[in-house]
Amino acid sequence: MLSGLDHLVITVTDISRAVDFYSRVLGLEVRYRDRERVDLILGDLALRLHWTATDIEPRAGTPTPGSLDLCLRSLLPLDEVARHLQALDVEIELGPVECQGANGKLESLYLRDPDGNLLEISRPLRPASEADETP
Repeated sequence: MLSGLDHLVITVTDISRAVDFYSRVLGLEVRYRDRERVDLILGDLALRLHWTATDIEPRAGTPTPGSLDLCLRSLLPLDEVARHLQALDVEIELGPVECQGANGKLESLYLRDPDGNLLEISRPLRPASEADETP
């Protein structure tokens, strides 16, 4: 019946601050829909920013900044991601650590956006059988 996810709404206290973080720190493309709604493009998915004081309807029953826990897949090795974050003075809360993703084991690091949302940046871990093979 369903085929995927189109967009996910993130409730923020300050649109400008969130746009800066997600574009400068995480490299997402920004598309302004109007003054109160901004899309951050992540592949074929949009992370849609809504300001807490907006009157946009329909919306979640209790839109609350800082209540999101989101895992994002990285194209880069996590040591490169960590160096990038450190260069921008973004604190890494945890990691890299091994954890379970939707389709297998991941290596992840954790940080928070300006509203306190927990962001997990992950890369799939190769199965042991692949890691042991020599080309």
